[in-house]
Amino acid sequence: MFLKSKSVLASLAATVALTTGAWAESHAKLSGDLVIFSDMSNPAPRAVMEGMVERFGEMHPDLNIELTVIDREAYKTQIRNFLTANAPDVANWYAANRMKPYVDAGLFEDISDVWTDPTLADLASTKGAMTLDGKQWGVPYTYYQWGVYYRKDIYEELGLNEPANFEEMKSNCQAILDSGRKCYALGSKNYWTTGGWFDYLNMRTNGYDYHAKLTGGEIPWTDEGVAKTFANWRELLDMGAFIDNHTAYSWQESLPFFVSGDAVEILKGNFAVAPLRDAGLDDSKLDFYQFPAINPDVELAEDAPTDTFHIPSGAQNKEAAKEFLKFVVSADNQTLINNGDNLGQLPVNAKSSVDDDKFLKEGFVMLSQNSPGGVAQFFDRDAPAEMAKVAMEGFQEFMVKPDNLDKILDRLDRAAKRIYK
Repeated sequence: MFLKSKSVLASLAATVALTTGAWAESHAKLSGDLVIFSDMSNPAPRAVMEGMVERFGEMHPDLNIELTVIDREAYKTQIRNFLTANAPDVANWYAANRMKPYVDAGLFEDISDVWTDPTLADLASTKGAMTLDGKQWGVPYTYYQWGVYYRKDIYEELGLNEPANFEEMKSNCQAILDSGRKCYALGSKNYWTTGGWFDYLNMRTNGYDYHAKLTGGEIPWTDEGVAKTFANWRELLDMGAFIDNHTAYSWQESLPFFVSGDAVEILKGNFAVAPLRDAGLDDSKLDFYQFPAINPDVELAEDAPTDTFHIPSGAQNKEAAKEFLKFVVSADNQTLINNGDNLGQLPVNAKSSVDDDKFLKEGFVMLSQNSPGGVAQFFDRDAPAEMAKVAMEGFQEFMVKPDNLDKILDRLDRAAKRIYK
C-alpha cells in the first residue's frame, strides 16, 4: 500500500509542533522523492509509522514521501529481493547479526557519518548493536528490556531483597526452595526461552564482547569461558531452581506457575508484564530487577531486542534518507512513538521521557544508564538462524540432562564450524 504524507492520525498530527520549527530551520532543505518500506503492519505500529511520515513531511514540504507498509512475515521473505532489485531509500529491519547478511552482501549503506552528528551521542547504549566492522549500518527506533520479574509480595513474606550479585541470587533461591516453592518459572518447549538464560549467564560470566564473538563464530563452543558459563548455570540446576517439566510448557503456559506463586521469579522480556497484570498481579505483587553480576570484572550488558531503520545501498535519495533517520532518533520523536498508546516500548534516546509505567521507567534507566557493557539482541537474533536453532536445542537438553554437557558442546562446536564457514 502506498501512502503520501497526508493526514493520518489526529492524535499524532497534533504533536507536529514537537519536531517542526527549529528542526526544519537547522536541517537541510530536502526535495525529490523519499521511498520508505516498512514492516510495521500491526495497527499501532502502522499508525506510528504513518505519523512519523506525516510529521517529517510537514518539515519538508518539497519532499514527496511514499510509504509502503508490508505484512511483517511477508517482509522477511521479500527484503533481499527488493534491496537487490528496486531498493527504497529507507527500510525497516533489526540490529546486530540480523543485519549482517545485508551488510556482507553490500545491500545496506554505511551511515557512520550520521552517527557523528552530536544528537546521536544520546544513543550510546545501542551503538554497538548497529556496528559491524567498526562501522554503523542503521539506527534503532525502539527496544525493550529483559530482566528478572519477581513476586514482590513473596519476597516480602520471606524477608528477601533484590540480589546485588549471583551469590545473593542463589541465596534468595535457596530461601524460596526452602519455602516449598520453585525459584524460576520457565517454558522451554519452544527452545528460545533457554536463550535468555544463556545470554545472561554468558554475558555476566564473560562479558558482552566475548558473547558477541561467540555468537559471531569467533570463539569455539569448547572454549574455557563457555564451560564457566555452563558451570554457573549448573549451580542453579543442581539446586532444583526451575519448575519441573518445563519442556512441556510454552512461555505463556509457564506464567500460571508465577501467578499462583508456585514459582517466584521469571527471566523474561517486558512483553510478559501485560499478561501478568491481566492475570491479576498488580504492581504491589510484581517487581523487577536487573540480572545481577557474576564476574565483577565484566561490565553489565543486557538483552534488549532492537528494531531499526536502514538506508539501502541502492537508495536514490540518501540525503533525505539520512535526515529521516536523524529525525526518527530525535528525543521528542522517540518520546512520542514509544509511549503506551503507540509502541509501548522504550525510547533509544537517553534524553527522551518515558510513560508513567513502573517497568518502562525501570527498564529505561537500566538500559540508558546502568548497562555500560552494551546491548545484545537475544540469542536467536545475535547468532545465525541455523546456529541459534542447534544451540538452543542444546541449551534445553543441558537443562534436562546436564551430564551431557561435553557431548552438547562438541555438537555445537561442529555445527559452528560448518555454519560459520
